[in-house]
Amino acid sequence: MRTLPLPDPGSPPLSSPRALLGWQARRQLPLLLGAVAVGVVGNLAAAAMPYLLGRIIDGGLAAGLSTELWTGCAALAAVGLVQVLGNMWGHRLDVENWLRAAFTTSQLVGHHITRTGDAVTAELPTGEVVSTVASDALRLGEVYAIAARFVGGLVAYVAVGVVLLRTSLVLGLLVLLGLPVVVGVLAFLVKPLQRRQAAQREAAGRLTTLGADTVSGLRILRGIGGEDVFAGRYRAQSQRVRAAGVEVARTQSLLDALQTLLPGLFVAAVVWTGARLAIAGDITAGQLVAFYGFAAFLTQPLWTATEAMRVLTRAVVGSRKILAVLAVPEAGGRPAVAAGTGARGAAAPGTTPDARAELVDEASGLVVRPGDVLALVSADPDETARVATRLGRFGGTDGDAATGAVRWGRTLLDELHLREVRDRIVVAESTPHLFTGVLAEELDVRGTADEPALLRALHVADAADVLDSLPGGLGGQVEEKGRSLSGGQRQRVALARALLTEAEVLVLVEPTSAVDAHTEARIASRLVEARRGRTTVVVTASPLVLDVVDEVALVSGGRVVARGVHRALMDGTDDASRAYRDVVSRSTAEPPAGPAAAPGTVDGTADDLAEELGETLRVTKEDDREAARR
Repeated sequence: MRTLPLPDPGSPPLSSPRALLGWQARRQLPLLLGAVAVGVVGNLAAAAMPYLLGRIIDGGLAAGLSTELWTGCAALAAVGLVQVLGNMWGHRLDVENWLRAAFTTSQLVGHHITRTGDAVTAELPTGEVVSTVASDALRLGEVYAIAARFVGGLVAYVAVGVVLLRTSLVLGLLVLLGLPVVVGVLAFLVKPLQRRQAAQREAAGRLTTLGADTVSGLRILRGIGGEDVFAGRYRAQSQRVRAAGVEVARTQSLLDALQTLLPGLFVAAVVWTGARLAIAGDITAGQLVAFYGFAAFLTQPLWTATEAMRVLTRAVVGSRKILAVLAVPEAGGRPAVAAGTGARGAAAPGTTPDARAELVDEASGLVVRPGDVLALVSADPDETARVATRLGRFGGTDGDAATGAVRWGRTLLDELHLREVRDRIVVAESTPHLFTGVLAEELDVRGTADEPALLRALHVADAADVLDSLPGGLGGQVEEKGRSLSGGQRQRVALARALLTEAEVLVLVEPTSAVDAHTEARIASRLVEARRGRTTVVVTASPLVLDVVDEVALVSGGRVVARGVHRALMDGTDDASRAYRDVVSRSTAEPPAGPAAAPGTVDGTADDLAEELGETLRVTKEDDREAARR
């Protein structure tokens, strides 16, 4: 079996389901050709069985237990062995083709969603996106699983037709012309089946969307007493899905019934015609048995053909849904997957900016100088958070300034491919999101860090206690959403994770809001040292962080109104300095919200604040010296 997931899922054409299916076939062409070759051999072996059996019967009737009879029996056994081996390896290759196509498609959708972000859910319901992976990708994979059997059956059909025509023109024409008629009758049901399957797929997608929305908003629904209303809506949509499924089942059951009835009538017609020819002496008894065997065998390619029509119908329906997801453009307006491009999409039209270039948010007037650790402060935390997210190209929604207003050197962020922005600029938002898995894997999201690097990042984030709280340390298991950790531990793990990306530009939104003052001071000093010489933006109003950063920018009314060193702004006499003091003093007077409220916070005057800050930094330096001695 081949290793999955693939290093590069590729970039498919988005023009039509046929183009998508053809592109995937080319991607796994060697595997597909191998399966087809085995399928042809297996089907030809099965087709040869009736022919050899007829020869054996005629030889036995004419000469008894002769050498010809024993040779025929040996040949029959050998062909049977080939058929068994062909079926065994053919099934293995069919399953491998199915898995390769299905999981490659799932991986492709997953990669696309990570590049488009919220743009997908803005264009399509959540249920539609989930169903492309849970259902449609598997349906697409079935096409490649049945392809080898279909081609093998077609080749065997032609080979049997040649033998039949050379033996008896009447029976040969009956078999060769009768089977296409049977397939044509069954094909009339394909269009209604496809239409009803599409309707059922639409209804199921809406049901998944409704269920996801209800579950995500269950807490709110309970608060307003709306559970019964939404449960009723889900129940009604579930009944629509059931009704659509019944319609599909009716058409499918009719197709299945005709799939048994019509081939049976066809075999009966062949046997009746052959028996009359045998009585008339036009064919031998062995040839009659062979014709019956051929007719019975050809029902298998017929069944495979009708099954292939059903599979292809479902795959076309699913492919349209997959293409709808893949066609959703990125936040910048370009398709995240475009025909003829690589896994990273089309090359960006903008020039790749130098890491030493300034990052400028034109909407607010903020200039982030390369290599500086800059803090953003505002009386409205959401205001600075919006600036921070724009710096990472997460803005441009809900009436916010467009991401095109952010320049990196001479290049607008909107001109760069989103993958490049994500690789070079990392935004760690205020709410830490942890996932189920091993702690080391949770931290090293880019797969480039070794154990010493992991431990250094945990030290900078002052998260050594997390290693003690998890059995196994770095190999310990983090539970879903990190619920086994405290709020402060989750925040510090998220900070360590952001540091390990080694991003050229790191934007941290309230990275220490859930820790106590002594821990915050340790993190602040270590963070500045760890990021020295690399561009870093920290959104915070904590004086413990503001006192150690290179520069502070005060944002008010969406614009930068003051810049400078923390102590200079605290001692200033102008209006901007007074506004800055008000913001910082207010932040120290209010305990931070969260699971780990900060003991030791101060209130009141700037003198009190400076005294507390000096004491905290003294304790921090002593702690670091003690840790170094250990």
